Amino acid sequence: MKILDRYIAKNFLIGYVIAFCVLIGLRIIIELFVNLDEFAENAKDLGARGLMMDILTFYAFRTTLYFRDTAGVITVVAAAFSLGRMVRNNELVAMIASGVSAKRIVGPILALVVFFTALAVADQEFMIPSISDRLVRDEDDAKGKEVYAVWFFADGNGSLLCSPKYDAATVTLDHPTIITRKAVPSRPGIWDVTGRISADFAVFNPSAGGWNLINGLYVSTDPNLAPEPRAFYLASDLFPKDIALRRNAGYDSFLSSRQLAALAAQKTKVKDIAQLLSQKHFRITDPLINLTMLMVSLPVLICRDPRTMKSAIMVSFVLTAACFVTTFVCKMLATEVVFGNKVMPELWAWLPIFIFLPVALIELDSMKT
Repeated sequence: MKILDRYIAKNFLIGYVIAFCVLIGLRIIIELFVNLDEFAENAKDLGARGLMMDILTFYAFRTTLYFRDTAGVITVVAAAFSLGRMVRNNELVAMIASGVSAKRIVGPILALVVFFTALAVADQEFMIPSISDRLVRDEDDAKGKEVYAVWFFADGNGSLLCSPKYDAATVTLDHPTIITRKAVPSRPGIWDVTGRISADFAVFNPSAGGWNLINGLYVSTDPNLAPEPRAFYLASDLFPKDIALRRNAGYDSFLSSRQLAALAAQKTKVKDIAQLLSQKHFRITDPLINLTMLMVSLPVLICRDPRTMKSAIMVSFVLTAACFVTTFVCKMLATEVVFGNKVMPELWAWLPIFIFLPVALIELDSMKT
């Protein structure tokens, strides 16, 4: 790596750290200001020190979500900061005057952006799914004190789990009912009910990877089969972590692509399948959209005159905002029937790429050297 590359990369990294701290920190401060009273509900139980640790832990985990949502904007702000600094000090003019191509100047920035985009993908696919149960907790719910109902949660076997009361502290289901089903091979997405398991309690057994049933009883839909006792139920992918996750709306955004594909195979409603397909395709297009936003903004930010830098930054932010808003609208429409046509999540997921990627390529090709 040449000295010039290291210098440009260093400037961009400084801008990235500043943009990350400002954008993520601002969001945390705003949310903390709004939700401080909800955290304070546990002040008597936790104490002052415990409350501070609870807040720090809560937002430490939430930072993974904030980074995923703002990764593209952070890169644009970092690029504007680093290039603006070089233009203000007339360094960019000196580089171009010495014969260095403008495309050569933005090379280290694009390389670092690819790295941070890969980091955002790893955050979505590995980090967020591994801590998803911590991300769905509410501000006023102290860890381990949640009690709620569970209704018709499907597991990997196709069975449906119901319970009027689930205690997260003891990982116990009160009077659970498990409706066992099997898939119909000739009719994809259709299930036949094969029986019902009921019990007084179901306690999760982590070593066995299933639920210990207290006074469990299985009743088959086949009248020729007598009821039989059941002491254990093996749920392939319905563990306490999954129960805490699925009770929240929009929980599919915390899943990995592999988990989305497995969940889509269990869904039968068109709306549910469209939502999962939308999430799956946006997992692919989101990193590309983040790169596209930067590629649209970079040619505008490469200017020689410091007096035009402010307007260049404004134009780049407008282009970035247009891309960001377009992506947001496409995510809203991905599961809707538009203009009388069927639901097409794949089209809406790729539409921002089709619109802005050609613009970015044209701008990069026309960049003055």
